[in-house]
Amino acid sequence: MAGLIAPATREQIRSASDIVDVIGAYLPLKRAGANFVTLCPFHKEKSPSFNVNPHKQIFHCFGCHKGGDVFTFVKEYENITFVEAVRRLADRAHIPLEFDNTPGQQQARYLKETLLEIHEQVTQRWQNALANDAAGQVARDYLQKRGLSDEALKLFRLGYAPEVWDDTVNWAKSRNYEPKIVEQAGLILRKEASDHYYDRFRGRLIFPICDEQGRVIGFSGRILSGDEKVAKYVNSPETPIFTKGRVFYGLDKSKRAILDTGFAIVCEGQIDLIACYMAGVKNVVAPQGTAFTPEHARILKRYVDEVVLCFDSDTAGQTAAVRILDSLLVSDLAVRVASMPSPHDPDSYIKAFGSPAFEKVIADAQGFFDFYLDRLCSTQDLGSDKGRGAVVKAMGEALLKTGNAVLADTYAQRTAQRLAVSAESVRAEFKKGGRPQRVEEEMPEAAASAGENETRPSEREFWLLRFLLLSDDHVDWMVRHFDLRWIEHAVVREIISARLSAFETGTWQGVPALVDQFEADSARNLITQAVAEDHSKENLEKKLTSTVQELRNDFCDRQLSELTRRLGQLGVSEEDLREIVSQQTYLRQTKRRPIEPMADA
Repeated sequence: MAGLIAPATREQIRSASDIVDVIGAYLPLKRAGANFVTLCPFHKEKSPSFNVNPHKQIFHCFGCHKGGDVFTFVKEYENITFVEAVRRLADRAHIPLEFDNTPGQQQARYLKETLLEIHEQVTQRWQNALANDAAGQVARDYLQKRGLSDEALKLFRLGYAPEVWDDTVNWAKSRNYEPKIVEQAGLILRKEASDHYYDRFRGRLIFPICDEQGRVIGFSGRILSGDEKVAKYVNSPETPIFTKGRVFYGLDKSKRAILDTGFAIVCEGQIDLIACYMAGVKNVVAPQGTAFTPEHARILKRYVDEVVLCFDSDTAGQTAAVRILDSLLVSDLAVRVASMPSPHDPDSYIKAFGSPAFEKVIADAQGFFDFYLDRLCSTQDLGSDKGRGAVVKAMGEALLKTGNAVLADTYAQRTAQRLAVSAESVRAEFKKGGRPQRVEEEMPEAAASAGENETRPSEREFWLLRFLLLSDDHVDWMVRHFDLRWIEHAVVREIISARLSAFETGTWQGVPALVDQFEADSARNLITQAVAEDHSKENLEKKLTSTVQELRNDFCDRQLSELTRRLGQLGVSEEDLREIVSQQTYLRQTKRRPIEPMADA
């Protein structure tokens, strides 16, 4: 994928994307000497191990050992492809990409930029209408009644779309936007069999919907009148910049709190989310409506391993919580359910009882299967065979999706207790559902990968790697006197080989470019770990000759051990014996021979 983007363009984007500025937009960095530190976003920790080196333009975590350059960070943090990470940084730096220069790509890029511009400008238009227009009084009265503060309105950029059929149409004309592109933005619609357009959002309170970068990409409009014939909410249609199933309302503001708390609260609507956020419960997101997709789950998995569902206490809200299970299981997210006491939703509960009471409801949230068992038992007739059978069937089907035998056995016992039947009979019914669906077929490969990552290089090999990455001096001496076979650790050998090769070919562009050259996390992490802690060049140089000689001698010792093993085998021929003895002599002589010193060492 990296081959789609020329190395010169990648370097141009890298040079324009200071790693401290980029990571600082995601995480709160604190200066620590020449570097910056913060809590690692890739694993849970209490003390900051995440190190950002502005001189080398790399990051490294000393806790989980993840590291890389600015492209790696955006790719891993946002859980996107390398090309998309480069694209985002290119957009940030206003640098066009080569593969965006075809007529089709240029047109798509222009359309996207124009749609983002229109969304931003109309957001400002509706914000102003809410704050200042006389027609916006109905929306201001509604917001005052709901208890939303001015601070909340500004933070979430709420607006008001006037109760006029052509307000946005005329606004777009005044800005010289073609009606067709405003229609593509989802803001206006064309009358059937005519060239006349009318506004999609009319007389509604407007909630701008942002992507994770904070850019407005869509809208949700709430009706303010009591007309039951009109939909309560009107949402933007899907457009080139807005896909409903891939966007959370509020995530652009809550992602830091989600990382800090270790779990995400999923609520139903925008006002619920705003109420939670302004009350200090900031680790909260909302899908568009109650439609929750596997893509939503994958987005949350980038941040946390647990979610708490906090939907309304009515039947629709509880049913929505049940429907979400399948999507969450796809991403291996642990699920709890916070039940709002009837008739409350999060907004009304916070207003009635305060933030601490709401936080306790979240803390006391049940595990999903406890919630589901309670719900099934409350909606089925447990006095009938049909009702008991429905409970067992539904629980068995849900548990089967987890592929977790321990969980299934636990809830077989709990279900049996609730139904006053034997656990064995419930287990038997559960098994009738078939084999668990979630089989981890890639475990052997994953286990092998984990094992490779756990193998650390020797202290000498790691020291040499650090020297070659921190110093540009004496690399020519290394090229003449070093044999790559002396490195035992395969990843270190591969990195050093790339470093020496870049010197010989005159293509060395520094550590960030070297990181970019490797796709394997093991290589990226070793590189960034090696340079994360700088050392004086003088001390490194004094130790270089002795370290290289020790690595050579270690290699000779390994070879001598192998030759001794061969000598101990049965049936060694005279010819093989002479060859083995000759090799042993050569290796012992090599160990006694000093490495040629550096001319200026």
